[in-house]
Amino acid sequence: MADKLKITLVKSTIGAIPKHKKTIEALGLKKMHKTVEMPDNASVRGMIHQVQHLVKVEEI
Repeated sequence: MADKLKITLVKSTIGAIPKHKKTIEALGLKKMHKTVEMPDNASVRGMIHQVQHLVKVEEI
């Protein structure tokens, strides 16, 4: 596993269910095509798995 993950929002949350919108917000993503770096741990991986259709993930 990598040390950090680079997470980019690539699809809008307009049509997403409220739980997915809250997950995207918890990841620190607010606008389309914005990127955040998060630590690579089980909780972050679980959030990414839940919204994998909305984000792009790169290992750093």
